[in-house]
Amino acid sequence: MSLENATKLNKFLTNNDKEYVCLMQLHGDVDRNRLQSVIGEFRGFIYQRPPVRSSVKRRLRVREVKEIDLLDVSGRLVLMRVSSDAGTYMRKICHDIGLILGVGAHMRELRRTRSGIFDETKAVTLHSVSEALYLSKTCGREDPLKRILIPVEFGTCGMSKIIVSNGAVDALTHGAPLMVPGVLAYQMFFEGDNVALITNKGELVAIGTALIDSDTLSYVDRGQVVKMERIFMESGVYPRNVKNK
Repeated sequence: MSLENATKLNKFLTNNDKEYVCLMQLHGDVDRNRLQSVIGEFRGFIYQRPPVRSSVKRRLRVREVKEIDLLDVSGRLVLMRVSSDAGTYMRKICHDIGLILGVGAHMRELRRTRSGIFDETKAVTLHSVSEALYLSKTCGREDPLKRILIPVEFGTCGMSKIIVSNGAVDALTHGAPLMVPGVLAYQMFFEGDNVALITNKGELVAIGTALIDSDTLSYVDRGQVVKMERIFMESGVYPRNVKNK
């Protein structure tokens, strides 16, 4: 859940790897060793066609299953932990496991336990959020809200970073592309990657699309580096042409 300006980050967070705990129900009895073997076959790159009831076009696509582990079996109920690319359908994995086993299967329950760097240990209830917002607005108490909110910068942990000069910040907040002279330091990135632009204090300015790769950036002295996609810092925080300190 994102609040206020941080909602701009949601577009990028949805593309992060996911982890689930999935309860699958088999339609027939299966030997546990055979079940373990078939589940293991789904580790790696798999082909998937989204189910009939889905929000995307039903075209064949490739997704990577990083980990798929059998946690427990009780009769025909099978508990699994799955870590995969975004957009991997767990109910389709259950269906396909059932086909290979020859008994059929369907997903009975699903719980997402991680999205990118955010896992269940960082989760809070909506009641806690509502209560903290109430105390902040009516009583002026900020501590409960600060305890549950995570700075927006944490959401860019999976992205390459470019540190921009203080003098470039204001132009970026108005939507101007990042030019080579405005780059102070950077991590490796490829053309077309989403990159996070931060100040030398670690403040998130914007997220953009790289127009060149980091190898090219290492030897050019002019031209555009990043096109803006989402701007997070308000204009005027850094005056124009302010020098780095």
